[in-house]
Amino acid sequence: MASLSEILSVIPRKPGRWTVAGLPEGADALALSELARTTGGQDILHVARDGQRLERLQDGLRFFAPEREVLVFPAWDCLPYDRMSPHPDIVAERLETLVRLAARKKPGAPARIVLASVGAALQKVPPRSLYAEAAVVLKKGQTLDVNWLTKFLSENGYGRSETVMEPGEFAVRGGLVDLFPPGTSEPLRLDLFGDVLEEIRSFDPMSQRSTGPREEVVLLPVSEVLLTKDSIARFRGGYRELFGNVSDDALYEAVSAGQRHVGMEHWLPLFHERLETLLDYCPEAVVTADHQVAEAFDARHELITDYYDARVKTGGKGGMTGAADYKPVPPERLYLKPSEWDRLLDGHAIGQFTSFDAAPDAPNTIDLAGRRHEGFARARTATGVNLFDVVAEHVKAANAAGRRVLVAGYTEGSASRLQHLLQEHGATMPVPVPDFATVQGLPAGALGVAVWPVEHGFVLDALEVIGEEDIIGDRLSRPAKKRRPSERFIAEAAALSEGDLVVHREHGVGRYEGLITLEIQHARHDCLRLTYEGGDKLFVPVENIDVLSRYGSAEEGAALDRLGGVAWQSRKARLKQRIADMADRLIKIAAERAIRRGETMSPPEGAYEEFCARFPYAETDDQLQAISDVIDDMSSITSEIACSWSSVSA
Repeated sequence: MASLSEILSVIPRKPGRWTVAGLPEGADALALSELARTTGGQDILHVARDGQRLERLQDGLRFFAPEREVLVFPAWDCLPYDRMSPHPDIVAERLETLVRLAARKKPGAPARIVLASVGAALQKVPPRSLYAEAAVVLKKGQTLDVNWLTKFLSENGYGRSETVMEPGEFAVRGGLVDLFPPGTSEPLRLDLFGDVLEEIRSFDPMSQRSTGPREEVVLLPVSEVLLTKDSIARFRGGYRELFGNVSDDALYEAVSAGQRHVGMEHWLPLFHERLETLLDYCPEAVVTADHQVAEAFDARHELITDYYDARVKTGGKGGMTGAADYKPVPPERLYLKPSEWDRLLDGHAIGQFTSFDAAPDAPNTIDLAGRRHEGFARARTATGVNLFDVVAEHVKAANAAGRRVLVAGYTEGSASRLQHLLQEHGATMPVPVPDFATVQGLPAGALGVAVWPVEHGFVLDALEVIGEEDIIGDRLSRPAKKRRPSERFIAEAAALSEGDLVVHREHGVGRYEGLITLEIQHARHDCLRLTYEGGDKLFVPVENIDVLSRYGSAEEGAALDRLGGVAWQSRKARLKQRIADMADRLIKIAAERAIRRGETMSPPEGAYEEFCARFPYAETDDQLQAISDVIDDMSSITSEIACSWSSVSA
C-alpha cells in the first residue's frame, strides 16, 4: 500500500486545485510534514482559519517534523482600523518570516513550511525589496560607526530610551549601546572601544546585569513602517491626497516630524510606493488550507468592511467624546478581498484540507480515509467500568489490528500520569516519545506517550492518536494569562458607564465621567476622567486602566475620596495591619502543629493517579508546587497546616 507521502506527492507533481478529504484536524500536521518531503524543495504555505489553529499546527509540526524549518506569519493582534499598534512580539515574528522569505534561498535547500492565518493572508505587506537586504549582522571585533548604527536603528523602527527594557528599544551611553532586537530573548549590550566592537553581551532587562557573551547579533526592522525621508514625504502626499487639507491632525504632525505615532501601522499603504501580498513572498509555494477556510475568509473580510464603515459613519471619532479624528484608509488599499486571494492562487499547486469524506467520483480528490477518534465517553459514564482498563484493552486491540498507538498529553505532568496509569492497567510497554520518528522506531505492540496538546485524537492510515481529552473528557484548559488580583478589575473602558464608581489603586473611590482626549507634548492620549470629592479631576490613560477596579459594594450612599487626602491611605494601612495580624496567628498555629507529632498519610498508589488524571485543568507551576508541598506535609511525621495565600488588594 502506498505511503502517505506517496499519496500526497500528486499535489506538487500535477499543479491544480486538489481536495484532500478524510483528514481530521490534528492529522493535518502529519500531512504537511509528509507533503514537504515530496515537493523537491518547494516551500509550502498553509493558511489556518485563525490564530488558535495556527498554534495547534505549530505544536503538531514540532512533534511530526522537528527538523523542518517552520516560519510563522501571524495576523496583527489588533482589530482592523484600530487606534493601537500591533504588539512588538507579533511584529517581530512577522518581520522575521518576511526577511527569511525575501532572502534568496540556497539551491538544494529543503522545503520550508510557512504557516499564516486568514487575517495575515488577506492583509497586504511591504514589498520584498524592503527586506531582501534588511538583516544587518554585527560581529565581535568589527568596525562600527555609532552614528550610522543610531541612524539605522531609528529608521528601522527602534525607539530611543534611557533604559532598554522592551523589544525594539535602544540606548546609547558613550561607548555602550544597549538594544533589544526582535527575535532575541534578552537585550544585548555592545561595548565599543573607539570604532571597534570589542564585546557583545546579553543582559537581564530588570537588573541590567550581563548574563553571557555573544559572538554576533542580527538586527532586523521592528516595524513594517520605516520613517525615512522618502517614506515620510510619501505619507504626507498620500494623506493629503486622500483626506484633503490637514490641520490639527496628531498622526500627520507626528509622522511629519519623524516621530512614531501609536497605531500608525494602519496607514501602511501611505508609507510605501506599493504593497505586495504574502503570495509574492512565496511565488512557487504549494498552497494548502484548513478545513472550512473559505468561510473564515468571508468572515474576516466582512469584519474589515464593518470596522471601516463604522469609522466612516462615526466621523472617525469612534463614538468617544473628544477623541482625535480617525481618517481610515480605504480597505482595498490595505486588504485583499477573498475573491482576489482566490485569483492569486492561479498557477499554484493547491491542497484544500477537509475532514469530511470525499464525494463520490469527485475530481482532483485525494481521500485519506482518516477519522476523528471516537474517544471513551461511554466508558467514562458507565457504572462499574474502570476507564483505564477500557483504554488499555483498546490499545491492545489497535496494536493487534496493526496500528501504532500514541497517547498525547497536554503537559509533561499529564503525559507522565497517563503513562503510569495505562501501565498499571495492563497496557503494553508505555514509552515516552519526543517526536514521531521515535514512535516509528518503537517495537511492535509498544505504546508511545508524548507531550503534544492535540485537541482530539485521530486514526489515519496505520497510526492511531489518542488525545488526553479523548480519555478524560473535555479539558477546561486555556492559554496562561497574567494573574489578576480580582475579577472586579476592568479590562476596557467600554465596560464602564458614565457615573459608575471605581477604585483607583493609589487614590481610592472616584466617579467615572467618560473618556476624553488630552494633548500632551504634541501627542494625543485617550484618558478616563475621574471625579473625586470637592470636584477634583484625575485623568487615567486608557493603557493604564488596570489600576482601576469596580466599586465592590452597593453604590448608594458611597462617599468619594478626596484626591491627595489621607483617608484612603489610612484604610489601606488598617487593612494591611489586619492581614499582618492574621498572618501572625497562622504562623503561631503552624508552629504549634510543627512540634506536635501526627499521623502520616500517603496517597494510595493507583487511585490517586486516576483521581489526578480526571482533573480537567492544566496545572500551573504554582499549583504543581502546592500539590507537592501538601503531599510532603501529609507524609511527614508532624502535623502541618496547609494554607493558600492570595494577594489582597483593596
